[in-house]
This record gives sequence, C-alpha cells and structure tokens, in this order.
Amino acid sequence: MNLAGAHLTYCTNIHPGESWAEVRANLEQHVSAVKARVAPDRPFGVGLRLSARAAEECDLADLQRLLARNGMYVFTINGFPHGTFHGTPVKDAVYQPDWREPARVAYTNRLADLLVELLPDGVTGSISTVPGCFGRDADLDLIAANVRRSADHLAALEARTGKRIMLALEPEPACVLETVADALAFFPRLPDRRHLGLCLDACHAAVEFEDLPAALAELAGAAIPIAKVQLSCGLRIAPVTAEQRTALAAFAESVYLHQVVARSGDTLARYVDLPEALANAAGGDEWRVHFHVPIFRAELGAFGSTQPFLAELLALHRRAPIAPHLEVETYTWDVLPPELRDEPIADAVARELRWVMERLQ
Repeated sequence: MNLAGAHLTYCTNIHPGESWAEVRANLEQHVSAVKARVAPDRPFGVGLRLSARAAEECDLADLQRLLARNGMYVFTINGFPHGTFHGTPVKDAVYQPDWREPARVAYTNRLADLLVELLPDGVTGSISTVPGCFGRDADLDLIAANVRRSADHLAALEARTGKRIMLALEPEPACVLETVADALAFFPRLPDRRHLGLCLDACHAAVEFEDLPAALAELAGAAIPIAKVQLSCGLRIAPVTAEQRTALAAFAESVYLHQVVARSGDTLARYVDLPEALANAAGGDEWRVHFHVPIFRAELGAFGSTQPFLAELLALHRRAPIAPHLEVETYTWDVLPPELRDEPIADAVARELRWVMERLQ
C-alpha cells in the first residue's frame, strides 16, 4: 500500500518458515488473508523475510506468478535473520553471520539478486540488516569494508537493471551500532549513500530513550538516509515496582533477546537480556524492554508500551516523510503471554496496519 509518501506493509518474519515451501505457504495463507482485510481492492506490498535457506531454494518465477495472482508486490526484504528464527532459542545467534564475515555479504547479495527481479518499475527497494555485529567491541573498519562490498553489488545491479536497492543497517541495543549516535560515528566510513542507509526500528529507538526529533535532524544533517522504518513497540515500565518485576517474568522467554535499558534520573543502565535485568537491576524510574508487542496495545496488563514514541514518529512522518518504506514488525507473536495473542494472527496484523493507517490518513 502506498500511503503518506511511503509503501506500508508488515514483515512476514511473524510467520514461522525457514524453507521456500514454508514461505510460499505463508504468502498464500497468511499474507493473502491480511490483504483481504486491509487492501482487498488495491495492490498490497509484502515485507518479505527469507532465510539463507529459503533464498537459495526460492523459485523466482513461481514467486512472481504467486504475487501477480494475489495482487501483491515486494519492495522490502528483512535480511537480518540468516538462519532459524522461530521455535528454538535464537538469542544472540540471530546476528550470525555478522558483517565481519563473508557469509553475511553473500547472503545479502543473494537477497538483492532476488529483490531486483521482484521490484515494480519506479520503486526503490530496501534490505534491512544486522547492525554490524552483536556486542560493543568490534573492528569497525572490517565491518565497513564488507558493507561496502554489498553496496558495490547494489550499484552493479542498478547499472544493469536501472533499479535501486538500499541496504539499511538497523541499530539495536547491545550491538556495535546501538544508537543514532553510533550510526553518526560509523557512517563516515561509508561514502556510498545512494545504496546505504539506516533501518530505524521504533522499538529499538524508544528502548534507547532516543530524542526522536533531534535524532532525525542529526541524521539529515549528516546526510544519512533512512531507507526503512520498522513500526514496532516495546514494553515500558514506570515506575518499576516489586510487583511489576514479578509480572515481567512472563516475558522472560527463551527464544529471543530482550534487552533492557533502565533509567534512573538522567542515568541509563543497559542489560543484554531481561533475566539479567531482573536479577541485577535495582528499581529505577523507568525500564524499557526490547520485546516487540502489538502496536495497537497501549497497555499490557501491569505495563505500558512505547506506543507514544511510535505515534510521535508517525505524526512526524505525516508532516514530512521520514522514509519511503514503513513496515510493521511484531515478530514475537508466538512468545507473547497467551492473553496478549487471543485472536487469529491475520486479525491482529490487520489491526496493527489499520492503527498505522488511521494515523497517516
């Protein structure tokens, strides 16, 4: 869907599927059901997630026919998780291989080769990716050199096809690119801004207590494009009481990392995962937790969400588009407490998209 100067969709990483056959079934079953609810009479963009396995197995001609038959088009790919993403502990393995490794370059280039064949004429594509690597200590020059290798591949694709694809690094807590300030410090190593930019994840930025207008102004001033915004919300606990800490245990699940940033006054303390924060952090004025929750929920039992941050982002985008691609991303659906996922997944995703559409129209 094209709305408020951007293509709007949701990320199919909410649906388990590591093989091409599983991805294909998700498109036929789940994505078509969401389209029927929110865009029955117009083309519907797909935020495609392909694992390395699915990307290698993908039958491009079959995919093109499927998209045409169902009134869908692909404009963005989530190239963050290389391997298995559902049903087994992922934690920090989700970043592997990272941008220090040739396998990350090869995977990203394969996604680009597929996307350039799927992009409609006149539409710029995007591939969101790992923020360098997990951890705060890394060889930034090595990371930048490999990112530039993929940028060169994107430039060659554009020269051959006339279609442009942006590689979008996605800052995330506990990674070498964690904040907008980290991105500002890193991007001077990347001169090709035609094919390189950021994926701004609203949950990640809110968890980091980013000042959104200031961050956007700094990125614009540094000529760092935002290729894609992921529309997402995290948990917000303020103030942090003993009862709330006890209730948070329901979110301390074993599949994904749930980084925590705890604020006390003007001081921020960071924890790599929720169990670590529960075991070691004192109370504090406010905790924000990297746990993607449905964006239409302002309250989640004893907790709030970072929905106000996302609402501010959408209000700013409505006045002046922030990015050409907007993608709802609530991949943690399967590990939410049961009372927060008590409806069919197509209904929940449609509610999320309608919540966004109401704020953009």
